[in-house]
Amino acid sequence: MKCTTGLRIVVPFLQQWSPKGDKVNHRFCSKLISIPSKEKSRADKFKTQLSTGPSFKDFVKGVSVYPKPVGDFDDRYEADRHANQSEKGNSRKVCFETYGCQMNVNDTEIAWSILQKKGYERTSDFTEADVILLVTCSIREKAEQTIWNRLQQLTALKKRRSKSRTPMKIGVLGCMAERLKTELLEREKLVDVLAGPDAYRDLPRLLSVVHGGQQASNVLLSLEETYADIMPIHHTPQGYSAFVSIMRGCDNMCSYCIVPFTRGRERSRPVASILEEVCILSDQGVKEVTLLGQNVNSYRDTSEEQFCGPQPQQLSRGFSTVYRARNGGLRFADLLDRVSLINPDMRVRFTSPHPKDFPDEVLHLIEERANICRQIHLPAQSGSNTVLQAMRRGYTRETYLELVENIRKIIPGVSLSSDFIAGFCGETEEDHQQTLSLLREVGYNVGFLFAYSMRKKTHAFHRLQDDVQGEVKKRRLEELIRVFREEAVKVNTALIGSTQLVLVEGESRRSAQDLCGRNDGNLKVIFPRQDVAIQPASTSTAPITPGDYVLVKIISANSQSLRGHALNHTSLSETERCLSDPCHDGQMAAV
Repeated sequence: MKCTTGLRIVVPFLQQWSPKGDKVNHRFCSKLISIPSKEKSRADKFKTQLSTGPSFKDFVKGVSVYPKPVGDFDDRYEADRHANQSEKGNSRKVCFETYGCQMNVNDTEIAWSILQKKGYERTSDFTEADVILLVTCSIREKAEQTIWNRLQQLTALKKRRSKSRTPMKIGVLGCMAERLKTELLEREKLVDVLAGPDAYRDLPRLLSVVHGGQQASNVLLSLEETYADIMPIHHTPQGYSAFVSIMRGCDNMCSYCIVPFTRGRERSRPVASILEEVCILSDQGVKEVTLLGQNVNSYRDTSEEQFCGPQPQQLSRGFSTVYRARNGGLRFADLLDRVSLINPDMRVRFTSPHPKDFPDEVLHLIEERANICRQIHLPAQSGSNTVLQAMRRGYTRETYLELVENIRKIIPGVSLSSDFIAGFCGETEEDHQQTLSLLREVGYNVGFLFAYSMRKKTHAFHRLQDDVQGEVKKRRLEELIRVFREEAVKVNTALIGSTQLVLVEGESRRSAQDLCGRNDGNLKVIFPRQDVAIQPASTSTAPITPGDYVLVKIISANSQSLRGHALNHTSLSETERCLSDPCHDGQMAAV
């Protein structure tokens, strides 16, 4: 940080930040404090003594106290060159194992982009790897236990490795690295390198330290890191779908959630960087992009001055936040609008949102644009007002149901998914029954349901008691799953007889004779592998391959998927024209 007096103030280990365009008035600046001339001369004298006096090397045995003088440019350049050389991968093979949410998939792509530029090679065979990096999740205890078990396996493999080969190095990236740094490095000694979610740029340096025989760690959180200038290397098997990170961190501070403590405060990636990445993906033939963020619809880009107006933050009606409303910035609706215009034949999804950030303008945009999927993830977590208040969710059951009604009014046929937690702190049987009734009242297509797992650092850890017994949590979770499936069968059965637009993903896991894909509502659709017409009413046929859009007539449904038979190849824009045709028979439904 540079002071207005010209003095350079360096604060080690802390990352300084201020909103773009703000002037930072450091407390040592002369504008704020007038330094007497006598004091200034003393300071100058002290600085001279420091620069000409003994250095650290004078106190180290065996080190010359007469080093070669360092020039203004050439020597510093040479030192930097040697440092960069030490960070080179030298064709070492790195293997990534990714656990948890879609953000971790995107983090893997960012980390790989950084390491590839340094000369590392990627392998999917961990036995061939020189470096194994686990991209980890800390959201629940079970997720962390999976990583602990895997680290034990890899450590055993590391010990058995032949002495003639390069020693294997093991690293942990992401949320678990930040949360359990002491346990991972010092207590268990299972890893060589740790890098938190905001430290991936430092991976080449960390690995160079590790290759030198030491442990290395950087888990500092940043107030501004978005990796906006790093183009992720997307590694999807078929290449038809990609995740695009638009923001990082979360400010909601829900009492059960570890994310604000492992991924830091909210910061949004500049819109220009996002649009550039989506354009590149479109040119590469990607058919679907998913915009990612821990609280994706609170996106707020203030990177350019013209975005920073006085417009107030718009929330869903009746919702509140634990933080003060933020004015200005280019909002999620603006970003979604611009992304959807890049390619009308490329689907656009987004996850994971918070219910508070669904103003009507976002909902109307989803309804208007054919390539924005009519599917909304709406995490409820509980159907009890008492539990919702303890969770610090910022809404009541009633306001949540009003939002559901408003969404379905603006976007007819919308597909809804949700998250629910069973057995949160203080949850009674009555609270549990209210959650079951919410499941029945809304009727979700897709659900993600889990038993509560206490996380250190969270508000609940410090202020609440994890007083619901494990057996009770398990039983309540089973009841939530049963009710969800009963209602999902009803919702999905209503789609029998409709024709769904499906983006083909590949072969079904259960049968090589079937293909599978997802419809607009993110439901899995399974259908027999066969050649179909290249367009409606055409006699020419072609095989179906991953990345194709096909129309599928639905003939059966269960709580998890739809089943049907393919009719013909198509595209998003062609399907939209068909739906808007006044002669259309009404059987088409892109749900």
